[in-house]
Amino acid sequence: MSELAAHRVGRQRGRPPGRTNTRQDVLDAARRVFADRGYQHASLRAIAAEAGVDAGMVRHFFGDKAGLFRAAMELPVDPATILPVLLGPGLDGLGERVVRFFVSVWDDPVARGPFLSLIRSVAGHEESATMFRQFITEQMLGPLAAAIGRPNARLRATLVGSQLVGLAMVRYVVKVEPLASASADQVVAAVAPTIQRYLTGDVSDLSPPAADSAATG
Repeated sequence: MSELAAHRVGRQRGRPPGRTNTRQDVLDAARRVFADRGYQHASLRAIAAEAGVDAGMVRHFFGDKAGLFRAAMELPVDPATILPVLLGPGLDGLGERVVRFFVSVWDDPVARGPFLSLIRSVAGHEESATMFRQFITEQMLGPLAAAIGRPNARLRATLVGSQLVGLAMVRYVVKVEPLASASADQVVAAVAPTIQRYLTGDVSDLSPPAADSAATG
């Protein structure tokens, strides 16, 4: 997995007087705007205005909105970079690759810190939950669903996400044994088949039955 590891990577409006760290000003402004508007409705132009800089400066520092969000939230991985690597060999074995990479990131104390902070924030703050859900939907679940190319693809991608978030909570946040102290290989062996089934196995549609829909309509 060395190729994957290589990819790890106030309320006052406007720039406060006397501040000269433009990059930090943009990050501070981004956190405010993302919290106020959510990921989907925050724009680079709005964040630039909040920071008191030109939108081109924001792009110079962070590239695009996803890059700015990752920097503002201090996320150690870039979904746009990781997903093509995971998906490259095809759907066969994708469950194992996903779980092994996920565990490799979370087992790294340096990479784990920002994720722990984010999960704790999301669990107790509705605006943070909305912001993160929108980011995950646009940057991870949508592209994964498109790559699956099977019936119920969006549901499959969401089930994968739910399994991984649950794994993170139980193994790294709550630290329930024996999962908390299991080796990476043990976790992969236990969880990867479930992820693979979500990706390529039999997954029933969760849409309400037609009769129920008619009755409630």
